[in-house]
Amino acid sequence: MTKKQAAAARTKVGITLDRVVRAAFDVLQRDGIAKLSTRAIAAELDVRMNTVMWHIRTKDRLLDLMAESIMGEVDLENLHGGWREQVAELLGRLRQAMLGHRDGALIVAGTFPVEPNTLAFSDRLVTVLFDGCPTRESAAWTSWSLFYFTLGLVQEEQATPTALHDRLRESVNEQNFPGLHSVLEDYISIDYNERFNFGIEQILQSAPTTKPRSRSES
Repeated sequence: MTKKQAAAARTKVGITLDRVVRAAFDVLQRDGIAKLSTRAIAAELDVRMNTVMWHIRTKDRLLDLMAESIMGEVDLENLHGGWREQVAELLGRLRQAMLGHRDGALIVAGTFPVEPNTLAFSDRLVTVLFDGCPTRESAAWTSWSLFYFTLGLVQEEQATPTALHDRLRESVNEQNFPGLHSVLEDYISIDYNERFNFGIEQILQSAPTTKPRSRSES
């Protein structure tokens, strides 16, 4: 082994995968997802970029690990009330976990890690839905509807600038878009807590009565 290889090996031992992921979150918090790169993480750790790549293998793998870390922040225990209240509480905890990180929803949205924390959240959500949905299939599909509604809302909550709302007010006039114009202020409401609660309740209200169309009807 050359001196250069020995130095690289020592560096790899000193920098663990957990440290790389923590550094990635530091970069994310400071600079946002657009500037999250292996080069930026290497600079954060004061190591070579190859050292970072040695641990994460690919950028996609890093994002999976970051998403898994966010999912691990969701407490799956001590849920209260009936099945609807428990589902709403689970999704509320997921929302808060994503909001706890800059661009957290974008991190989760771009991944599908088959990892313990992510699988545990999905298992807990589906299991609670078994109490309210008429079939296992409808429980599975309701869980997807709830998850993607929450994911989409948090992405908007974290990313939508005030300037976009101003542009909408300027562009949506009563003559060309009468329906949208009549509800515009509610449509662009930034009361995300109320929008979240409303959306979750709307999905859950239909869950006990809606069955997916049978495959023979497709």
